[in-house]
Amino acid sequence: MSSIEQTAEILLYLSPVEVANLKEGINFFRNKSTGKDYIFYKNKSHLRACKNLCKHQGGLFIKDIEDLDGRSVKCTKHNWKLDVSTMKYINPPGSFCQDELVIEMDEENGLSLLELNPPNPWDSEPRSPEDLAFGEVQITYLTHACMDLKLGDKRMVFDPWLIGPAFARGWWLLHEPPSDWLERLCRADLIYISHMHSDHLSYPTLKKLAEKRPDIPIYVGNTERPVFWNMNQSGVQLTNINVVPFGIWQQVDKNLRFMILMDGVHPEMDTCIIVEYKGHKILNTVDCTRPNGGRLPMKVALMMSDFAGGASGFPMTFSGGKFTEEWKAQFIKTERKKLLNYKVRLVKDLQPRIYCPFAGYFVESHPSDKYIKETNIKNDPNELNNLIRKNSDVVTWTPQPGATLDLGRMLKDPTDSKGIIEPPEGTKIYKDSWDFGPYLKILNAAVGDKIFLHSAWIKEYFTWAGFKDYNLVVRMIETNEDFSPFPGGYDYLVDFLDLSFPKERPSREHPYEEIQSRVDVIRHVVRNGLLWDDLYIGFQTRLQRDPDVYHHLFWNHFQIKLPLTPPNWQSFLMHCE
Repeated sequence: MSSIEQTAEILLYLSPVEVANLKEGINFFRNKSTGKDYIFYKNKSHLRACKNLCKHQGGLFIKDIEDLDGRSVKCTKHNWKLDVSTMKYINPPGSFCQDELVIEMDEENGLSLLELNPPNPWDSEPRSPEDLAFGEVQITYLTHACMDLKLGDKRMVFDPWLIGPAFARGWWLLHEPPSDWLERLCRADLIYISHMHSDHLSYPTLKKLAEKRPDIPIYVGNTERPVFWNMNQSGVQLTNINVVPFGIWQQVDKNLRFMILMDGVHPEMDTCIIVEYKGHKILNTVDCTRPNGGRLPMKVALMMSDFAGGASGFPMTFSGGKFTEEWKAQFIKTERKKLLNYKVRLVKDLQPRIYCPFAGYFVESHPSDKYIKETNIKNDPNELNNLIRKNSDVVTWTPQPGATLDLGRMLKDPTDSKGIIEPPEGTKIYKDSWDFGPYLKILNAAVGDKIFLHSAWIKEYFTWAGFKDYNLVVRMIETNEDFSPFPGGYDYLVDFLDLSFPKERPSREHPYEEIQSRVDVIRHVVRNGLLWDDLYIGFQTRLQRDPDVYHHLFWNHFQIKLPLTPPNWQSFLMHCE
């Protein structure tokens, strides 16, 4: 195997005079030739430096006027705050660290700012692209983030969600999948599942597949929380799940290989993939916020990524304080625009030959979520593609279910009328009805569970969850469909400082959140030891908080870090009886 050297790149040079003029505290610099920005922090003779780039979504930092010590900067995108003296983010508290750059001084006291670049893993054993025959590589869009790839005589499928809801009952498919979707899945030689969210890992879809082909090879990245952590509970029996290490080529046959990479913001759960056939790369960044920490292959044949926004309960499910309808509408509009511009810049920087926006085709179609559906405006893929074409030579594809892109044709001549075959005339593109019944029945079954006859379930559950020693008090309220209190439902306080369940709020200073949750979903989540994404990303809660601070450690724990096995309710009931 050819080894690739780690390289050191000089990002910025400061002359001896500029170094002497650095002031105590924070200093902003721009490299005029590259247009890239940097921050220096000076404490007497000690210097630290980092890129002026927020880890969250690549926003630019400016001086934080609320910071009297002159140590922190504030992101212009989402008000995240970074303490440059420690290189730790302080809002949201307890979240991330900023990557530090290397500072080298020369004899004259000039300064070079260096980044040590690890080699790009996809450059190991490089292959030159070979000509593709027409029909040799075909990519068919099925729904949402699900693509069916024909690569020579192999077939590979990404993230099959083709029936049922995602996030409990909050998300439903926007597009009508091709009627032969199950045959297509059964024909696949391998399936890649990017992460554990239910719009990518869809147990209803996999259940149908497992009934016909339980031994189908499925590949996932070696994330800290296993993608299939909940398979035993799900009742789905798949027998050929392969967990592969990050950044290493997996050889499928002599022409085909793939490599799974991790996300820079959520490495514990999010992944993306490069598929290479005869030297032509297909890059699928899926839902990653900073795929592979922002280092990605340039000039790939085809790139696909998410684009839509709206995959969070924020701010639609919040009320009180600044969260008026006007504020929310303005925030959503601005936020979607930022995401659109971020994607345009990413595509422009990476220069793929073809770009396809996907993984955002969901709708809040249950009648009780009408408010969310109306306020949670998503980006339009055509608007994004128009912006990309205006700013670059990239060819774009807005996929429709059943449409097929022929990579060989498109690379040879992007104007070839057979390059993209649209679905036949009269094909149903958008879903207009969803089978809510069976899925709501499963959730409803939890409401009458024996566990909830005993109020001691509350202590049992939160002890199992294992989050404590954090100054936060949460009031949990069970509600009806319309978020009015559920008759006979639970309404209780949890003090996470000592994991107690007081009758009233403690007298000490404490941040406070009020979480109203639809009773069927919260009880289903509690009974089965599921992650709170079902509640939060699924729009099944309504929240108020005072002060208005995002408690990263709390949400991260309940969305990603809960125990891998559910609470032992059997033993709990034996002790109660």
